[in-house]
Amino acid sequence: MPKVVLSATNIWKKIGHNVIVNDLSLKLYEGDIVGFIGSNGAGKTTTIKLLLGLQTLNGGKVLINEYDLKKDFINAISNVGAIIENPDLYMYMTGYENLRISAILHNIPTSRIEEVVELVGLKDKIHDKVKKYSLGMRQRLGIAQAILHKPKVLILDEPMNGLDPIGIKELKDLLIKLSQKEKIAILISSHLLMLYYHHSTLHPMKFFAVIL
Repeated sequence: MPKVVLSATNIWKKIGHNVIVNDLSLKLYEGDIVGFIGSNGAGKTTTIKLLLGLQTLNGGKVLINEYDLKKDFINAISNVGAIIENPDLYMYMTGYENLRISAILHNIPTSRIEEVVELVGLKDKIHDKVKKYSLGMRQRLGIAQAILHKPKVLILDEPMNGLDPIGIKELKDLLIKLSQKEKIAILISSHLLMLYYHHSTLHPMKFFAVIL
């Protein structure tokens, strides 16, 4: 039985008189790829920020790799990689230099940089300036940055935005590879349901929720 690496129980968030997230529960297991679907403004990004501790819960509990996000934030969040809206990259530096900065901050060996570069398919372009990268390449570099520390959970907020059909397919293929090779659970939010259909049956996408 795969291990539960992310669990949210009855979480809710109220801002002013508006309930943004109402009694939401979910579980992600090792190797899951889960689509979190909803229209613009439905509360997807707010939910993700609650799962990451970037906003305070009004109620409920979040466990990440069995650590309580509220009681043991550092150990909980150390098991997560995330991209909210856009990858946080230095455009004037090379892809490798961006990863090297993250590796130094987290005391990660150079061998891990080489490993993730191979995983995300940027080996031939990793020493180019990020400003020369296509949008899809920047997304892949952002994912490489997010998984450097070998997290149990990867959370991506609207990762397909702006990508052309080829870029969307490449990103889907990459996420399937990561779930299989890294045994990482991946939560992807989007307002576009069609993006989650995939030609491969090797790793069917799960749909966690539809928020209208």
